[in-house]
Amino acid sequence: MTVLIAGIGNVFLGDDGFGPAVAQALVERGDLPDHVRVVDYGIRGLHLAYDLVDGVEALILVDALPGDAAPGTVTVLEVSTGDLPGGAGLDAHAMDPATVLATLHRLGGTLPRTYVVGCRPTNLDEDLGLSPAVAAAVPEAVAAVDVLLGKLTTGGT
Repeated sequence: MTVLIAGIGNVFLGDDGFGPAVAQALVERGDLPDHVRVVDYGIRGLHLAYDLVDGVEALILVDALPGDAAPGTVTVLEVSTGDLPGGAGLDAHAMDPATVLATLHRLGGTLPRTYVVGCRPTNLDEDLGLSPAVAAAVPEAVAAVDVLLGKLTTGGT
């Protein structure tokens, strides 16, 4: 099974750099199987959309995730077509992850089995580097990715 792990986020907006930080940690660890590709997409959502059109069997998005949980809380979600907004256009300047995934059909692709490993941010202001709570969550997110890879490899749910 081909798996794409996509780090999403703007490293110039504090904790929005969570996805790229997790992608970097996974690459630096260097022990992923050949069928798993890790890419730091940053804010290049359209690039991600076209990579998905080329075909992968599973996608793990890693990104800062809004919510009511305490900052630094890691959450894993499974995403289906029904979770995506309708009527997505091709505006390269508004390609948040949900819009990227919703755009796939218009580009000729289909949504692969998709998970989000998200972390509740503390700070999304212009700032380089993660807050202490979000930086401390990076190893937990890496472990969550490992659990998902195990499920995908064994065919579990």
